[in-house]
Amino acid sequence: MTHPKDNTMPAATAAPAAQSLKTPQHVPLVEVTRDGLVESIHYGSLIALKADGTSASQAGEPDAPMYPRSSLKPLQAVALLKAGLDIPQDLLALTSASHSGSKRHRDGATEILKLHGLTEAALGNSTDLPYGVKEREEWLRAGNGPTQIAQNCSGKHASMTAVCVINGWPVEGYLHPEHPLQVLVRETITELTGEDAAAVSTDGCGTPLFAHSLHGMARAYGRLAAADESTDEGKVAYAMRRFPEMVAGEGRDVTALMRAVPGLLAKDGFEGLQLVGLPDGTGLAVKISDGGDRARMPVTVEVLRRLGVDGGSLDTLQSPPVLGGGLPVGELRAAQIFSN
Repeated sequence: MTHPKDNTMPAATAAPAAQSLKTPQHVPLVEVTRDGLVESIHYGSLIALKADGTSASQAGEPDAPMYPRSSLKPLQAVALLKAGLDIPQDLLALTSASHSGSKRHRDGATEILKLHGLTEAALGNSTDLPYGVKEREEWLRAGNGPTQIAQNCSGKHASMTAVCVINGWPVEGYLHPEHPLQVLVRETITELTGEDAAAVSTDGCGTPLFAHSLHGMARAYGRLAAADESTDEGKVAYAMRRFPEMVAGEGRDVTALMRAVPGLLAKDGFEGLQLVGLPDGTGLAVKISDGGDRARMPVTVEVLRRLGVDGGSLDTLQSPPVLGGGLPVGELRAAQIFSN
C-alpha cells in the first residue's frame, strides 16, 4: 500500500450517510443485583475469536455492524506508522489513547506537535475538559476551560497532523474523509478487520468513523496483539503494553487491565465498547447496547476467565459493589448466557 506525497486535496464531498440497518439481536450480558434481586440488565453482543478464526465464545449478534468509536485508535495508529510517523513509544501509546487529560498527557500531545513544527492551532479535534475525574477537577480549579489539548483524543490528532507534515499533505482539512491520510486510515482498518466499512460517520472528536462488526474488530485486535514487534502492528501493541498509563490514565480500568495481565492489549470506546487482544492471537470484542460504561468490565473479565486468563490477576478488576446506605448490597455480574 503506497501513498506518494501529494499537496493536493480532493474536492469536498459529504461522507456517506450511515445506511439504515436492522436492530441487532443483543442478549443480556450483565446483571445488576440488589439483595439477590436482579434490578437492571445490560444487553449487548460479544465474540472471542481465536487466531485461526474460530469462535471461542460469543453472544448476541457479533456480526452486526456497529461504530467501534475510540477502540479504532490503535488501528488508526498503525496507519500513521505506515505513513512514516516516528515518535517515542510513550507518545505512540498516547496516539492510541483516550487519555484522562493529565499534565503528562497534555504535554505529550504538545510534544508531538512541536517535533513536527506545529502548534495547537493545527488541531481539528473538538474542545473538551479532561476526561479523568481527578484531572478534570484539577483543571477546573486552576481556572481552565475546554481546550483541544485537554480533549481525550488530542494525542491521535497531534500525530495525524504530524503525518501530514511528514508526507507533504495539507494539514488543513486532514479530517476530510477523502484526505490522503483518512484514505490510508480506512484502507488500514479494512485490512486489519478483514471487512469493508458498512457505514461511515463522524466520531465525537471529528475524525471519520467507520462501522465494522465485533467479529472484524476482534480479528484486528488479535492480529495486533500477536504481531512481531518489528511490524507496525507490533510497534503499536508494544507501546500500549509498555505505557498503559498513556493509553488511558491512573485509576482507569483499561490501564489496570493491561497492568494486571502481561501481554494483554486493551482499549475501550464510548457507547460501551471494550476490545482486548491476547498474545496468542485471540481477540475479544464487547458491545454494551445501551452504551453503559459500567457494564464493560464485568463481562470482559468473565470472558477472559473462560479463555483461561489467570483469574487471580483479574480479581483486582472487579466492579465496585452496588451500595445501599453506604454498604454493599449487590453487584454487577456477567449474565450466564455465553455459548462456547
